[in-house]
Amino acid sequence: MSIAPDTPVPFSLDPGPGLREMQHWVHGFAANVIRPAAAEWDEREETPWPILEEAAKIGLYSLEFFSEQWLGPTGLGIPIAFEELFWGDAGIALAIVGSSLAAVALSANGTNEQIGEWLPQMFGAPGDVKLAAFCSSEPDAGSDVAAIRTKAVYSPATDEWTLDGTKTWATNGGIADVHVVVASVDPALGSRGQASFVIPTGTPGLSQGQKFRKYGIRASHTAEVVLDGVRVPGRCLIGGKDRLDERLARVRAGRSSGEQAAMKTFERSRPSVAAMAVGIGRAAVEYATEYARDRVQFGRPIGQNQAIAFMLADMQASVDAARLLTWRAAWMARNGKSFDHAEGSMCKLVAGETAVRVTDQAMQILGGNGYTREFPVERWHRDAKIFTIFEGTSEIQRMIIGRAVTGLDVR
Repeated sequence: MSIAPDTPVPFSLDPGPGLREMQHWVHGFAANVIRPAAAEWDEREETPWPILEEAAKIGLYSLEFFSEQWLGPTGLGIPIAFEELFWGDAGIALAIVGSSLAAVALSANGTNEQIGEWLPQMFGAPGDVKLAAFCSSEPDAGSDVAAIRTKAVYSPATDEWTLDGTKTWATNGGIADVHVVVASVDPALGSRGQASFVIPTGTPGLSQGQKFRKYGIRASHTAEVVLDGVRVPGRCLIGGKDRLDERLARVRAGRSSGEQAAMKTFERSRPSVAAMAVGIGRAAVEYATEYARDRVQFGRPIGQNQAIAFMLADMQASVDAARLLTWRAAWMARNGKSFDHAEGSMCKLVAGETAVRVTDQAMQILGGNGYTREFPVERWHRDAKIFTIFEGTSEIQRMIIGRAVTGLDVR
């Protein structure tokens, strides 16, 4: 999923007939299945299993669909699909795509044998839907990934790893069939002494901790994951022990270790996360624009007032700009172009802050109606806020961009 195509594909704003057909298909599911159910599942604050099953039946929730979009030569398949899903509803959409972060972690770092064994178990099949969870954050290690305290200790006698610690803010945490857990194997090395492990379903010692009641994306399950003496065989170390030993030896010798596990996953996922925010922002712009055309005050549509029209102009321009940054980063990542100016962080920063701003502006355009649950914009505003927080806060994105731009150790 992370290997660049043999022949780089030129960047184009025309995704081509195949991706346009896929976009139309996903939009139909978002419009006809996701959006009508959004308010109900937001209130229930539960995983929308019936909708996941419907998505699995048509092949939308499947390893085949996600792999096809990840592996497309343009890199635009996932951003296009995710934008449409999150245009429908962010909470339900995150329940559908939540397994993909663990899938990216495994695909980017795992061996062919590990990918072949565990990736299918992250999605399941119609009638037997399965989930995956990526577990990195901890109560005292959010943005500070180097502060991860979950430990993994190896026993050569049994070729087993024992993991202990608590993870937090894990999408699908505790209910997933496969958990991918980032742990420290050498605390003295900080983030460079970390590795990722697959924890199969039913492994003793893994349990769900607190389930969080959230401000937004409430149809997506978010919880703590507690690891108490969790023992897994050596083959569950993603990438294998030989590769880990080589990397740790380089670090101890003062040489570069390459990207560490959690940050490598986040960097590869940022364009897809940005696309989610673009979908929410687009939904708000479209809804507010239609409302401004239809809502009459003082004898004319409120959209004829410059105060409203100018606001809508800024909203539309901002969403389009965020999409362009997202497509650029997605294309670069797929075609092996390095993010010399932190293009992944750029798209995530701009898209996340755009989603928050334009959903707030949409509420303002709707006035009192926008503040009620009878209209969807208040839910979109609640959903949008997470995109300035998870997968790297806006402040962390600015720090990464600042380091890339200045070449200095910005802190």
